Amino acid sequence: MDAFLASTLSVAIAEIGDKTQLLSLFLISRFHRRTPIILGILVATLVNHGLSALLGAWVASWLPQEWVPWLVAFSFVAIALWLLFPDKDESEDSRLLGLGAFAATTVMFFLAEIGDKTQIATVVLAARYDATFWVIVGTTVGMLLANIPVIIAGKWLMQRLPMATARIGASILFICLAVITVIAAFNGT
Repeated sequence: MDAFLASTLSVAIAEIGDKTQLLSLFLISRFHRRTPIILGILVATLVNHGLSALLGAWVASWLPQEWVPWLVAFSFVAIALWLLFPDKDESEDSRLLGLGAFAATTVMFFLAEIGDKTQIATVVLAARYDATFWVIVGTTVGMLLANIPVIIAGKWLMQRLPMATARIGASILFICLAVITVIAAFNGT
């Protein structure tokens, strides 16, 4: 259950102000239909974060066990620092939009998540916790928690969110996860 909660909270907070939130805003303004966009986010996140979590679990399985907590803690600190820099909206009106709301969202979200901080966080969380399934479920729920309000409330919500505060809060969360990982390594858990 720790893996699920840490994954959900980490991704939900890290997503605030992320390019995929901006992509959600762009897609809802283009298609105006919420359900296919939400389903597209769900499918893209399950596939992307599923592959990422499997990679993290695989890496953790071949690394010497005493290295894993230190590499995970270092990765959490790196993500914490990365979160302090805002993402830019890189979405363009493209041929993908002609695929319809569901297909366009699925493809665009999958591509936007490649190399994104939440994808890296998913790899790290899967390496940290021996619960790959719960990491996948948690990161997917976190992604939906961060993006569904944008889809529902759109511009109104984006204009009222204190992005700098959210980025700092997310950064602090990842620093806390790094500290917890190091403490657990010292305690042998």
